Amino acid sequence: MSGLAQSITQHPIRTSLKWSLLALLGLVLAYQIFLFSHVLLYRFINPSSTAFMRAQAAELDNKTIQYIWVDYENISASLKKAVIASEDSGFKQHSGVEWLAIRHAFMFNLKQWRKGKERMRGGSTISQQLAKNLFLSENRSYWRKAQELVITYMLEWTMPKKRILELYLNTAQFGETVFGAEAASQFYFKKSSKQLNNHEASRLAVLLPNPRYYGQHIKGAYVSGRASIIRQRMRQVSPP
Repeated sequence: MSGLAQSITQHPIRTSLKWSLLALLGLVLAYQIFLFSHVLLYRFINPSSTAFMRAQAAELDNKTIQYIWVDYENISASLKKAVIASEDSGFKQHSGVEWLAIRHAFMFNLKQWRKGKERMRGGSTISQQLAKNLFLSENRSYWRKAQELVITYMLEWTMPKKRILELYLNTAQFGETVFGAEAASQFYFKKSSKQLNNHEASRLAVLLPNPRYYGQHIKGAYVSGRASIIRQRMRQVSPP
């Protein structure tokens, strides 16, 4: 085939690839705009559900999700302190992502994988966990993690820390079908989240890394021991 004929043959292929790439980039951009519009919405409007809740309900054959929204002022200071002490001690200072914590978690998980162990560490901040809860899934792919980081910066750019914590406390999973501080308080302690004391709040904070398992063992030895450590750390915490 002559050079001219080969050029004519390849030109439509290059053009098709170029338009396919542009279309893909357009879809990605449109999705980011969609997410950002919802982040702006949640700055002022409380979500009636989250992507994580809906995924959990579908996984459990649409069991009823226990979810009751309460305003920030109606959640005890003890729970706010306990969650920050347990999940993200630098919450008020960082800009959404703690890169050093992510690096440490990566190195720890790599060692665990080499040893054939399944126990992994997350390294996610409260803002990152909120991004996942609101819009994403439990999928651990690199694409999901990258999208989580983008949403995290959207949240931090548009919302004060107080609103981020309010959204997180109301949407975090505390049991198989239990979401949010108020539902968790009523489910485990038969009282409102405003009435939680340090002992009860610290126990709820222990559930967050693995709520399905620890929720069934909230009176167990591990939860008790971990809660004691969290209560000690709560002394250095002040919520926004």
